[in-house]
Amino acid sequence: MLIDITLKITPAMAKESNANTHPSLVGHLGTHFDVMDKEFPLEYTRRRGIVFDVSSVRDRDVDICDIDLSRVERDSFVAFRTGFIDDVPYGTREYFSTHPQLSDGLIDALLDKGVSIIAIDCAGIRRGKEHTTKDQYCAERDTFVIENLCCLDKIIENGSAFTAHTYPMSYSGITGLPCRVVAEI
Repeated sequence: MLIDITLKITPAMAKESNANTHPSLVGHLGTHFDVMDKEFPLEYTRRRGIVFDVSSVRDRDVDICDIDLSRVERDSFVAFRTGFIDDVPYGTREYFSTHPQLSDGLIDALLDKGVSIIAIDCAGIRRGKEHTTKDQYCAERDTFVIENLCCLDKIIENGSAFTAHTYPMSYSGITGLPCRVVAEI
């Protein structure tokens, strides 16, 4: 079974997003990753994936204690279902400024495990000034961060493990790459 976990963007969503964050025609709109002066390796297009449901974590960062780190494998695609994208409309000011975030300790633990991709169903793994800094920190360790996924609950309903197929656009000279992400159960 294939599940598209890419956020579908409408013209209204694009307009709202551009009004509430740095305007972007394509690079940072919807499901994408920030390039951070790196090339997305073709071998990253297919990865073993796992989704952690952290939707019950509120009023604090998602931390190591909220997941079973022993299930994370080297070179994997690790996704976090916060449920935020289901509760707060994409593109709104609130969506970009109040989303959940991963703790520095959890991000370091994932990098120590050697994951290829960290993915989340909100605007980033960190907020505000830390957003770009943390994405760069991950990229320097050959880990890409994918933002604005959706439908992760459908994967969890089928056991949380999947094969991730990630296909970024082949653009050059921009800071974000939109991508299509499909989960194969």
